[in-house]
Amino acid sequence: MAEEKKRTRRANGESAIYLGKDGRWHARVPMGYKDDGTPYRRHLTRPTRKDLVGEVRRLEKQRDEGSARQPGKPWTVAKWLEHWVENIARPVVSENTYDGYEVAVRVHLVPGIGRHRIDRLEPEHLESLYRRMQSAGSKAGTAHQAHRTARTALGEAVRRGHAAKNAAALAKPPRMEEDETEVEPYSVDEVQRLLLAVNKRRNSARWMLALALGLRQGETLGLRWSDVDLDNEYLKLRRNRLRPKYEHGCGETAPCGRKAGYCPARVQVRRETKNTKSRAGRRAVPLPGPLVVMIRSHREVQAQERAAAGNLWTESEYVFTKPLGGPLSPNTDYHDWKRLLEDAGVRDGRLHDARHTAGTVLMLLGVPDRVIDQIMGWEPGGAARMRARYLHVTDPMLKEAARKIERAIWGAPENLAVDKDQDNET
Repeated sequence: MAEEKKRTRRANGESAIYLGKDGRWHARVPMGYKDDGTPYRRHLTRPTRKDLVGEVRRLEKQRDEGSARQPGKPWTVAKWLEHWVENIARPVVSENTYDGYEVAVRVHLVPGIGRHRIDRLEPEHLESLYRRMQSAGSKAGTAHQAHRTARTALGEAVRRGHAAKNAAALAKPPRMEEDETEVEPYSVDEVQRLLLAVNKRRNSARWMLALALGLRQGETLGLRWSDVDLDNEYLKLRRNRLRPKYEHGCGETAPCGRKAGYCPARVQVRRETKNTKSRAGRRAVPLPGPLVVMIRSHREVQAQERAAAGNLWTESEYVFTKPLGGPLSPNTDYHDWKRLLEDAGVRDGRLHDARHTAGTVLMLLGVPDRVIDQIMGWEPGGAARMRARYLHVTDPMLKEAARKIERAIWGAPENLAVDKDQDNET
């Protein structure tokens, strides 16, 4: 026993195991360094040396793999999510992405699972939250947004050693209902009816860019005249118009009592546009001849509006503006789309459905996949997945396939008629 108690000099990083005066076995396991640079050791104690050695080996393995809990008080899920969304995610993601993260954290994740310790969170805790969300009326898509946010935030916690596993990566999110994801693109007849109604409206070229080329709303509203080359019949997409965000400017002493967006002294706190972050998003798109004519006409009309407005005109260099200049609001643009559908007598749909329509038309016309990817702005690595999502097999395409099968197996229709006549003669 005396030999077991004897301590010898250890190599750096080696754990110390010894029998204490209390009759229990103790260990000091080096785990790295604290924030201030001082060594950090974990103390373990067990009644027998065998039990202690097993625990020491397990902790050393976690340390070497980077999955051991770091020094300091363990994070709660709430504290980590709030730290992550403001200090880690916000500086590196777009404003829209941050808004989605912030709502998921504040409205769903913190109230639902925030009290758990991050290193003790289990997949079942998240699955229970998703069920409660749906029972309270949330759609499956909302639960999916919360799930994606949790998975991203907890993944960062694992990388930093605050948790040994990502509970959200193991949890099963609710099944998305088919009616939430099913999209029916507009038919050629519906597009033509929209074209007739578009020609009677202001900013008519704006809608044809969506229906013919599949430009996203932010891409279209972010276009400036310097991005348009009508002589060479193409335009460059390199920025997106952001949805405005406002704060009150009325002051706490005399609050207006309205929402920030309707405050008479509201202050814009978000930039108007952001540069397109992906290489595929920064692209040149060819303009069909009729669309070139529409944009030329639109530029002339805009010049007339500028002259008529005089000092009231807000100069902005945007291709599509309000009647007195200045960038179009995405919210106003959305309501204009709804009115356009009503005026054209076309079924209701999302503005983004026009993008599905354009992609499907390009496929229907036999445009090569690589060219479709260029026009639609899809990354090479995910292009196949995006084509599966956006390019829809329509009834005319199915009927054309049936006609091709008919000609291949039974021969041309005229040959069938001749054979039938010969049978009658015999």
